[in-house]
Amino acid sequence: MTQRALYRPALQVLESPEAVAAEVAQRILRFVETRARPVLGLATGRTPLAVYARLAAAHRAGTSFAAVESFNLDEYFGLGPAHLGAFACYMQRHFFEQVDMLAGHGHVPSGLGDPALEARAYEATIAEAGGIGLQLLGIGLNGHIGFNEPGSDFDSRTRIVTLDESTRRANAKDFPEGTEVPREAITMGIGTILEAQRIVLVATGEAKSEALHAAFHGPPSRGCPASALQLHPCVELVCDVGAAHRLCL
Repeated sequence: MTQRALYRPALQVLESPEAVAAEVAQRILRFVETRARPVLGLATGRTPLAVYARLAAAHRAGTSFAAVESFNLDEYFGLGPAHLGAFACYMQRHFFEQVDMLAGHGHVPSGLGDPALEARAYEATIAEAGGIGLQLLGIGLNGHIGFNEPGSDFDSRTRIVTLDESTRRANAKDFPEGTEVPREAITMGIGTILEAQRIVLVATGEAKSEALHAAFHGPPSRGCPASALQLHPCVELVCDVGAAHRLCL
């Protein structure tokens, strides 16, 4: 079997989470402004919030997102788009409603219905859009990307997954008090993510340093899903000093 080439990410370390958000927003804006049909892969969670705030500010200053089509990484299974814990709700509040994207151009996997049908439809819609040009990506404390938990196959596609208890605990603060975090989610697979032309991986805070070390020191391993990014030739890692302190790239 032919050995696949391994790549190191292009690393930029900045002093603060605010500086990281500003830099990542500028990379996205340059991509949007220089493509006739920009297709973005988008992420949720706490780290991208400041990025979306800066993109919204850029729109108010005159940048148009009317040509943009976007695809989110994942969604909790069993939650409708109006649920406060749903990523569809998050995206509406923090990005889609803040810019001039066309109706129906901001795609989030459905957490309702038949997950196998939804997964196939999502993959088909990405293909119809011409594939993802720039994928915004975070990293979980256990090295997950999207909701691809440790043990995920590197060639996996969009599918339903069972969430690690560590992931559910980490995400509990994003849910209304007393609301249980779902045990399953629908996520782009690692293979789907690796098909993006360009990946911008964002990490802030010392808590992410172990995951970044596992991802980029040592060979790719299913034990750390983010280590699959070593198989992609165009990964840009933007992080703060805390997240970067165990890196030597």
